[in-house]
Amino acid sequence: MKLFVGVDLGGTNIKAGIVDIDTGKVIYSQSVPTLAREGPDAVMARMAELVLAAVQASEQECSQVKGLGITAPGRLDLEKGQTLFLPNLPGNWPNVPLRDTLIRKTGLPTVLINDARAITYGEWQFGAGRGVDTMACFTLGTGVGGGLVVNGSLHLGIGGTAGELGHMVIDFNGPRCGCGNRGCLEAYASGPAIAAMGVKAVLQGRTSMIGQLVSYDLNKITPEVLAEAAKRGDSEAKSIFELTGMYLGIAIGNVAIAVTPMKVVLAGGVAAAGELLLEPIRRALKSRDSLVDVSKVEIVTASLGNNAGVLGAASWAANLLG
Repeated sequence: MKLFVGVDLGGTNIKAGIVDIDTGKVIYSQSVPTLAREGPDAVMARMAELVLAAVQASEQECSQVKGLGITAPGRLDLEKGQTLFLPNLPGNWPNVPLRDTLIRKTGLPTVLINDARAITYGEWQFGAGRGVDTMACFTLGTGVGGGLVVNGSLHLGIGGTAGELGHMVIDFNGPRCGCGNRGCLEAYASGPAIAAMGVKAVLQGRTSMIGQLVSYDLNKITPEVLAEAAKRGDSEAKSIFELTGMYLGIAIGNVAIAVTPMKVVLAGGVAAAGELLLEPIRRALKSRDSLVDVSKVEIVTASLGNNAGVLGAASWAANLLG
């Protein structure tokens, strides 16, 4: 066995997994609350404790573990091993020496990678993207992230920022995005954007079961609620996914023109809608791309679930550390 640890740092929880890189099997995993308001030093100490506890609980010797990969949700300096801007953590973590701190506290060689890029790499190595040499991944959740594998390599670009597919502009007159730009895909296809369309449908009094499913508590309207309504035949919910699929199809069409991926993988909670999204995406892609044979671009949902980040981080560490 070739063992690496993957750690997924999130705003709510930290998850660590011991991964057999040869098989892609997560031998053991464990998570703890991030408690991010305690600050970076406390969180990094908790991460190190979690890593060592996971190694011990998995009944592996530290000497058998070859390295540690950490995902973080935001901008990173991969060369210096520092976080630059983590928008979902209090204080945003500017210039925090995450890599060197974890090396010191765990004794393990450590590398960093953006969370969406880790999911991309994990799905390519062990999941829905396995077996192709060029792949795009869209992570659809609170925001929209992504990543690209081009000719058998994770494409990082300048400073590791390549693959921010959620911030492609699909309408230059569109609504303001959290990144400060206008008309980004994220402003149309993120979980909150989809939920907001459901809220609007209820507030406008349209004929729909969306409100009934949440007892008219608008705060409880989520993409999952809308998917349930759509599966029950609700026309308003169906139209929301049709519109979201069209926006995603436009973005995927742009990627298809640029890098012609053999597979496009949709990950994250929103992707659980499945064919409600996939079918309108395929139609939009077919109607808009005439320069690429889009019939050869396979659009699928991710297969690794909650282990994607851990698997991606661990396999990225294996890729860099050997």
